[in-house]
Amino acid sequence: MKLKLSIAAFSLISLGFSAQIKDTLAEKMLVYQLPNGGWGKQLDDKSVVNYNLPIDKTLLKKIKGTGDDHATIDNNATSREINALIKAYVATKNPEYLKSAEKGISYLLLMQYKNGGFPQYYPNSAIYRKQVTYNDNAMINALTVLYNVAEGKNDFDVVDLKLKEKSKIAVQKGIECILKTQVLQKGTPAIWADQYNEITLQPDKARAFEPISLATAESVGIVRFLMQQPITPEIERSVKSAVKWFKANDIEGYSYNVTKQNDKTVRVLAEDKNSVIWARFYDVATNKPLFGDRDGSVKYNYYEVSEERRNGYSWYGDFAEKLINKEYPKWLEKNKIFDQ
Repeated sequence: MKLKLSIAAFSLISLGFSAQIKDTLAEKMLVYQLPNGGWGKQLDDKSVVNYNLPIDKTLLKKIKGTGDDHATIDNNATSREINALIKAYVATKNPEYLKSAEKGISYLLLMQYKNGGFPQYYPNSAIYRKQVTYNDNAMINALTVLYNVAEGKNDFDVVDLKLKEKSKIAVQKGIECILKTQVLQKGTPAIWADQYNEITLQPDKARAFEPISLATAESVGIVRFLMQQPITPEIERSVKSAVKWFKANDIEGYSYNVTKQNDKTVRVLAEDKNSVIWARFYDVATNKPLFGDRDGSVKYNYYEVSEERRNGYSWYGDFAEKLINKEYPKWLEKNKIFDQ
């Protein structure tokens, strides 16, 4: 009898221990979560969120002093935490992680505009933060989280059913916004701008060196998101048109390399017959590569950009190479679509 009791007691202790399993990163994310459910990318003008730092009394005070105005989807903030917390919950079954993730999902649903777009920050609406923002994949990151919630993919099947239903509606609204904001050139869809006026849904400028323009890196992310969705005539036309634009506006015979010289980052545009790249930004009307500078000026010659901005921003890249050569052909084959 004593042996049986010992085994039973051990089993109860084991179950109790399992229920208390904690994930170090997830625990920190719980602390950093803002009251409205979102997360910031920084604590103030000088301190960025860094989960590698141990949370001491000084840092904890700074975290707790951070308000909702810091909540954002910029630089992977909020989507990163929701994804990590869902994985932590699946691994540990700690209910606090799921609760926190669901609060983050509710924040994403709350910040979405009626037109389907997402601002970079919410509720902070200062300067360009209220614009519908594709820059740095902000809106697509948010929609991807909601898509996973709606479809129960990538471990998100654990999320509350009410949030799933709301997420389905949000994703459809997001897709409608994406299709509306694809820039038309003489009636033909091209790609997308970095950010848009939240009311008119017309391309807008953000920081001084981010002028109104077509944005290649973000547009690749948008196309990839659309290719995950069920095929509709509108989505098919949008994807095909964007890929056609990428093929027509590549820059052949050049490479773009980042090196270190005297401990400084130097970005070099060089001739390379085996390389294909795209400019970071293109003129919305002429498709000419363009470059912004700190003073708000727009240059059409890369070498006219100030040295600080020329080396402090990625102006070229092989952004669409994998999309064109691998992902798009697979999408066509999978959906039995002819590329015309």
